[in-house]
Amino acid sequence: MDDINLHYRFLNWRRRIREIREVRAVRYRERLKRMLRDGDVLRYHGNSDEVGCFVAARPLSKRNRYFEVTIIETGVRGMIAVGLVPQFYKLDHQPGWLPNSVAFHADDGKLYNGNPVGQQFGPKCCRGDRIGCGISLDADDGQLTVFFTKNGHEVGSVDIPASPEGLYPAVGMHSLGEEVLLDLNAEWGVEEDDGQMIVDSHEEDWARLHDVKVTGTLLEYVGKGKSIVDVGLAQARRPLNTRFHYYELEITDAGEKCYIALGLARRDYPKNRHPGWSRGSIAYHADDGKLFHGSGVGDPFGPRCLEGDIMGCGIMFPRDFSVDSGDDIDDWDFDGVAKPCEVQNDLYANNEDEDEDEGEDLEGRKVTVFFTRNGKVVGRREVALPVGGFYPTIGMMSTGEKVRVDLHPLSG
Repeated sequence: MDDINLHYRFLNWRRRIREIREVRAVRYRERLKRMLRDGDVLRYHGNSDEVGCFVAARPLSKRNRYFEVTIIETGVRGMIAVGLVPQFYKLDHQPGWLPNSVAFHADDGKLYNGNPVGQQFGPKCCRGDRIGCGISLDADDGQLTVFFTKNGHEVGSVDIPASPEGLYPAVGMHSLGEEVLLDLNAEWGVEEDDGQMIVDSHEEDWARLHDVKVTGTLLEYVGKGKSIVDVGLAQARRPLNTRFHYYELEITDAGEKCYIALGLARRDYPKNRHPGWSRGSIAYHADDGKLFHGSGVGDPFGPRCLEGDIMGCGIMFPRDFSVDSGDDIDDWDFDGVAKPCEVQNDLYANNEDEDEDEGEDLEGRKVTVFFTRNGKVVGRREVALPVGGFYPTIGMMSTGEKVRVDLHPLSG
């Protein structure tokens, strides 16, 4: 009976993850008209008589509440607008012109707040200027404070009605040759004393950070990225448990080689070892799609992951959470999961024997660790739970890598 219950619990998890994926496929889709997007660069692609508009895939939120646009070219008239709009905003109108939208316009320095007639607000912006837009966390009485910045300095703010559906980053253009660089992962900071304090840094979520910089929910690799010892490691403060047993990351920048690993590790895991390389750890590696489980030898496991992909990792705990439960989960059905077969990965070849002196046995109760990609289960592996539990652990190892982490995507 316990085997059957565990089986159905996992099937429910798979269904919920599939539902999340379907919702994201519909909800999180960027929209643009009379614009071309090349990576993070947006270019006007109209005849100057018609507005071009871009609306981001995700709204600003408490975890991601600021974005920036850098003007690469002002084009003929520099009619570039940066602001917030509803998800299904009409793309033939500049942000700020229609109700429930607000925007700062570069050509005249005016604020447009749900009206095609603007109000004087700040300085004009030209080539090389960086325009930012964000929301304050102090929203009250159904109002939301939206603020704008120019080159890192706040220009001003305005209170607008808060929208239950959220407000989405938007960029408008209206003349030939206009071109901007979009940064949807920008973080707004304020200077304090001699350093810089990042608002709501989320550093308290992480117990250990090695060669990794935290800004909000964004983790950025800041190591050398020259060899296999230059690992950047981030380990969460709390282990997964029966209440919070799943987390995700989104690859926002694959960097030079996308040496990004998502997994679980014991609390005292070596800081210079990729998750999965040493005992007491297991991880899904983005660059080759392999599963590493306490060894430098990877098993074929799933597809490679690229920029924009969302990787997830979770634990299915037995209902009685006992070593002697006798749960047999080998009969679970996973679509498209390759049978594990040890294949040597040259990048990690010299590391597989370095754990022989780690001391006492790490074996504990058996749990099932599973991994997902874009909301779909990739596969699972039964492993021994280390003493103290498995902690969400992320590794990066090449220049430019950035990931956005959600430690509780299924909560609420």
